Amino acid sequence: MLSTMQDVPLQIRRILDHGSTFHAAATVSTAVPGGLRVGTYAEVGANAARLAHALRELGVGAGDRVGTFMWNNQEHLETYFAVPCMGAVLHPLNIRLHGDQVVFIANHAADDVVIVDNTLLPLFAPLLPRLTTVRHVIVNGPGELAAPEGVTVHDYATLLDGRPGAYPWPDVDERQAAAMCYTSGTTGDPKGVVYSHRSIYLHAMALGMTGTFAMEPGDKFLAIVPQFHVLAWCAPYGAMFGGASLAMPDRFLAPEPLAAFIAAARPNKGAGVPTVWQGLLQHVQADPSADISSLRECVVGGSACPESLMRAYDEIGITLLHAWGMTEMSPLGTVARTPAGLAPGQDTRRRLSQGRFIPTVEARLVGPDGTVLPNDGESVGELQVRGPWVTGSYYGADDPEKFDDGWLRTGDVGFITPDGYLTLTDRAKDVIKSGGEWISSVELENHLMGHPAVAEAAVVGVPDEKWGERPLATVVVREGHQVAFAELRDFLAERVARWQLPERWTLITEVPKTSVGKFSKATLRRQVAAGEFEITKLD
Repeated sequence: MLSTMQDVPLQIRRILDHGSTFHAAATVSTAVPGGLRVGTYAEVGANAARLAHALRELGVGAGDRVGTFMWNNQEHLETYFAVPCMGAVLHPLNIRLHGDQVVFIANHAADDVVIVDNTLLPLFAPLLPRLTTVRHVIVNGPGELAAPEGVTVHDYATLLDGRPGAYPWPDVDERQAAAMCYTSGTTGDPKGVVYSHRSIYLHAMALGMTGTFAMEPGDKFLAIVPQFHVLAWCAPYGAMFGGASLAMPDRFLAPEPLAAFIAAARPNKGAGVPTVWQGLLQHVQADPSADISSLRECVVGGSACPESLMRAYDEIGITLLHAWGMTEMSPLGTVARTPAGLAPGQDTRRRLSQGRFIPTVEARLVGPDGTVLPNDGESVGELQVRGPWVTGSYYGADDPEKFDDGWLRTGDVGFITPDGYLTLTDRAKDVIKSGGEWISSVELENHLMGHPAVAEAAVVGVPDEKWGERPLATVVVREGHQVAFAELRDFLAERVARWQLPERWTLITEVPKTSVGKFSKATLRRQVAAGEFEITKLD
């Protein structure tokens, strides 16, 4: 027996139609030198239509890829809607990757058009002659770009000028490709993940749930996480869906200008990686005039948030909310909201976890022998997930080891409590195997970063004749502080088992990071192997 319900396809154009009409007065604030400029969702909708007309005139058709090489700003938001709504495929390029990887990704995706912010032309121009499929480049803002033969350069504003502010959006299949992002490729070539209209629609809807980001009218969401990083965690679509305004910091991501933008735009919610929130906190602590008081709640993802960072934000009235996900998951998998009614201090375990799995994301833990483990809060295994916004394959690349009978192997190791809260103890490749026992590098790092003299800390495994592998702690000391390794070891000894304590220590100026701000353990391990650090071994 079938239902009597209407079969209305889940399409991004429906998000745009709803947001640009019923939430027409909601705003998108973009940082500019010395202030901000403000547009409305009604204007975003009209400009998305104008851009779609222009792209169609340039020959962009169904399924064609339109790349972006842009910061978070209003024009990028307009592109987010114009491209998929017209039936083409949005492809944000990671501006922080090495040029060779950008070229590989753009060519592998077969980008036909690339829209570029003028401030990024110095990065983009040297790459253009190697982009074999690109026919048109659209520059947002004033700037000159010498185009190779066969490529035409256009000005964004000029291209939109005079075109209709409405477009006959096609009725695309909800399973059709809408956007694609590539993994960061820390090992091997980056791999493409293609999102559908259906997956983005469902994910955007989920961001409005009270158990996730709770994006709703009256909110203004600070999208620090780059739009090239898993579609800014889908926040632009979630905001338009729920009627929340957006604050886009463009290129002003250093702590001081970011704080100034927050003071001017007055967002109450936001999302970013821990290093961003750490830098912002240090700036606010050093400059009492910095005003980020409008913020009430900020999502932290990309890597584990140290408890010390959470507590420091608690003290200034801002709640940091853990979340976990992956490029392959659109990205949201868990959010660490705690149940209502708990007394102060009772929420600590849940807040420090990666969070509770949200509806539609199924999860299981698998042991080394392939056995599915119980969600008892104790059994540790590799996390596998599946769901309507979880990828089942990679674009144009086979990686059968990444999938297990319809489940995505995340490469994360951890445990799940009976009430559905996930705690990740490490990446499978980063777990330190010492004398047959596992040591969590993440746990050691988080404890070390709780020491008042430590700004950053990363722990990697190094060879050991007796135990096979032992932890090496690399430490960045806060400016104006001094600390002895023995003191840090004693600090750890109060928090972890003594056999887990690192014997090897080194000071570094900065933990190397990936293009999206995560600690790059692969780079750190290469530096250690190359003998770039002076290592002290404690007795």
